[in-house]
Amino acid sequence: MNRKIRILAIGHSYVVALNRALLRQVAADPDFEVTVAAPNRFRSELGEIPFQPEPPGSPLRVVPMNIRLGRSIYIFGYDGHALNRLLANGGFDLVYAWEEPYIYAGFQIARAVARSAPKAVFCFRTAQSLPKRYPPPFNYFERVCLRRADGWVAGAHLVYENSVARGYPAAKGTILTLAVDTALFSPLPEDAKKQIREELGLNSPILGFVGRLTAAKGIEVIQRAVEMLEPSRPWSLLFLGSGPCEEDVLRWAGSRGWAGRIVVKLVEHSAVPRFLAAMDVLLAPSLTTRGWKEQFGRMVIEAFACGVPVIVSDSGELPFLVGDSGWVVPEGQAPALAEAIRAALDMPERREEAIRKGLERAKTYSTISLGRQFGDYYRKLVEQKRISLCAA
Repeated sequence: MNRKIRILAIGHSYVVALNRALLRQVAADPDFEVTVAAPNRFRSELGEIPFQPEPPGSPLRVVPMNIRLGRSIYIFGYDGHALNRLLANGGFDLVYAWEEPYIYAGFQIARAVARSAPKAVFCFRTAQSLPKRYPPPFNYFERVCLRRADGWVAGAHLVYENSVARGYPAAKGTILTLAVDTALFSPLPEDAKKQIREELGLNSPILGFVGRLTAAKGIEVIQRAVEMLEPSRPWSLLFLGSGPCEEDVLRWAGSRGWAGRIVVKLVEHSAVPRFLAAMDVLLAPSLTTRGWKEQFGRMVIEAFACGVPVIVSDSGELPFLVGDSGWVVPEGQAPALAEAIRAALDMPERREEAIRKGLERAKTYSTISLGRQFGDYYRKLVEQKRISLCAA
């Protein structure tokens, strides 16, 4: 192509600057010109997050947008007039929606592309790994998105398999996972780890958890596993996040006399790399429920990049993600988790091997690697669209 390929990426996750790292990598390719649209503010467990500006020198053009009904991920929508103006005037070759096709925002974007940029490629991302059937109007939203889509991105292997089984066209789909910015997530020297431990008031070794404190994330399994460790064994426990189980964790810590060994801390996204890299082992014992199973496990690839060994359950995508680069235990089995913790702490050779393999595996999921793959996929879709328009 003689001119740059103009990409519009739009999604609520892009309100956080860290979540645009992959798009910065795509935009670093001189073939692309990338615009990112996101809500001007969005609610999360951190409260209402205002749109975070891009770092100096960023190649991205960013467009914060007003939204409505922002308290619900299923029914929130973008300012329709602003969205249509952006699409009509942007000259975009491809629009990538980081919104599920069954929510209103995903449907809204698909409809707006058809109306205001009909020659542009439309593709969306999905992370749904369970064979769900949606009630009206969400099943209608999904049908419209599929009908309009020139391509779709599955966030993991199980997501792709589930989507195809539910009728998504296999030939239009591809597997492109989340990425880790290895410029931000990287190992820390021992003196920096010591400083963070002192800041937290915790002693090494630190067993860590990153994410929402919910039953499905295996919080209670962690509690039972820690109770099974020998009384004389040193350990601390850092829960990096918040959620419905937070108060239960704090009550449990107090009842066991462990208040000085256990910290629950909610931090800004930009602070996660620092605290994660200070952990000695990451625990991710997710549980499969009727409505959810681990869709990917972003905290795992971030731990890999930080040189932190991981212990995960065999829920959802986690076993595929970890491979032989850590410990995989049966979900819900606290004794197995306790035994894996002992192995990770007591077997230095096995631990170092897990760290080495994890650092190597992180390269596969780096923004550099995934940025290249996304760029190739975008090129392919735009070229296919160009050929079909010429043939018409």
